[in-house]
Amino acid sequence: MKLYLSLLSVLLFVFSVQAQDLDRSIADFYPYLDKMYKELHQNPELSLQEKETSARMAKELASLGYEVTEKIGGYGVVGMFQNGPGPVLLIRTDMDALPMEEKTGLPYASTKKGVGNDGKETFIAHSCGHDIHMSVFIGTAKMMKDYKDNWRGTLIMVAQPAEENGLGAYNMLKDGLYEKFPHPDFAIALHDDPFLAAGQLGYKAGPLMAGVDMMNVKIFGEGGHGAAPHKTIDPVVLSAQIIQAYQTIVSRNLTPTDPAVITVGAIHGGSVHNIIPDEVLMQLTIRTYDLDVREKIINRVKEISEHYARAAGLDEHKMPEYWIRDPFTKPLINDEKLTNQMIEVFRQNFGDENLIPIDAQMIGEDFSAYGNEERKIPISMFFLGANDPGFLQKQKAEGKEIPGLHSPYFAPVPEPTIKTGVKAMTSFAMDILANKEVMMDINK
Repeated sequence: MKLYLSLLSVLLFVFSVQAQDLDRSIADFYPYLDKMYKELHQNPELSLQEKETSARMAKELASLGYEVTEKIGGYGVVGMFQNGPGPVLLIRTDMDALPMEEKTGLPYASTKKGVGNDGKETFIAHSCGHDIHMSVFIGTAKMMKDYKDNWRGTLIMVAQPAEENGLGAYNMLKDGLYEKFPHPDFAIALHDDPFLAAGQLGYKAGPLMAGVDMMNVKIFGEGGHGAAPHKTIDPVVLSAQIIQAYQTIVSRNLTPTDPAVITVGAIHGGSVHNIIPDEVLMQLTIRTYDLDVREKIINRVKEISEHYARAAGLDEHKMPEYWIRDPFTKPLINDEKLTNQMIEVFRQNFGDENLIPIDAQMIGEDFSAYGNEERKIPISMFFLGANDPGFLQKQKAEGKEIPGLHSPYFAPVPEPTIKTGVKAMTSFAMDILANKEVMMDINK
């Protein structure tokens, strides 16, 4: 018994000292991460175009001693580090940026332009903070390698393209991510949050982000001269009526406790002022948490569209046409047991005052795909505070809006955000992969 207590005390002391050293190790490595973050920020790449960004992630992982594989599902990168027997943990970052102009005025603001997947020139900016994610990702890879004596198992570091259009995780899994590499037992990720102060961490077990559908509805009509609308069936007016009717689906066809959103984000129809067109294309996004609710909404969109088309006098051959993007981004449901483990790790490392419970949101995240394969695995994503606490207080005190994700004015504060992210992700990962078998063997 004395030997057991002695060895146990030594191990706990070693783990404690290393945990205390983590802050210093992160601080020592931070100047490198700061430089990398600003370079990534100034050189964003659009979804499915992440050639240079993926090469940078591959180079960083290789320099840390990871076994690197590139071009998984496009520009996906996997860095693997096997550290003895134990669980397999997947840590994921996203890499793509948005087709928008940055207006932060920062000295390292992006001024980059490129050609979008629609063939049009556009500004490009990391206004969703994926550059923060990548910096935390590389910092975590470094800490996990440096503190490898603290854990056992296999680490799969996944740098994923095309999160913004919902194709990245799907493409990597379709390309055999779970066949080419050890199948994960757990998968974890983070997302920066402009409404939390740097140093704070947001958490929620269970439903976190909604499932996402992108749906096109093409409405037909009978065009003609704008001065003679009575001789036409105007698809522009018909579309307006249909859009108004869509608004009743959530409020009148769903149980009030079922969260859902239907948004018509774009309408394309006509070419000049005085011609009534033959057709109008509407682009919808549908957000749900329940698959039955999803199916009900899609069916009602079709029923409403067709009923209005018939009421307008259109023949059967001019009924609306539909297209729904495949893949469907499934809801992100944080595993309760894994998330509760995460909360306890964060409480020990950051204190209760820096843990913020958050509500489920209707935005989407294709990180959900990593847990929704045939062999389901526990997944958990947490939110990383990214804003200046003083700025948040000032904006709230003055009743002003806080620039959110996808805002041209979103400007994370790098140092406290990245340092907190690296510590949180590393602590969580090491707790999942902690060499608890050694403790058990000693107890025997």
